[in-house]
Amino acid sequence: MLELRPNCEWCDRDLPPGSSEARICSYECTNCAECVSTVLHDVCPTCGGNFSARPIRPGREWRAGSCLGLEHNPASCRRTHSE
Repeated sequence: MLELRPNCEWCDRDLPPGSSEARICSYECTNCAECVSTVLHDVCPTCGGNFSARPIRPGREWRAGSCLGLEHNPASCRRTHSE
C-alpha cells in the first residue's frame, strides 16, 4: 500500500491525500507536479526513475466490509526531504 507522503520532497509543499498535484516514482519518492516539470525534469533525484501521478485513495471504504480507504488506511504524516 502506498504511504501517501504529505509533502513535496524538493520544495516541502503540502500534498494532501486527495491532491492531483502529487507525483511519485517507483520508490514512492513524492514531489509536486511543478518541481517535477520545472526543476527535476521528470527524473527522480534519488533513484533516477521517472514520475507518475499519485493515485488518490478514497476517503471511505467503497465496498462495505473491505476495510479500505483513508478511514482505515490513513496517509503518512512523516515529512520527507531530498538530501
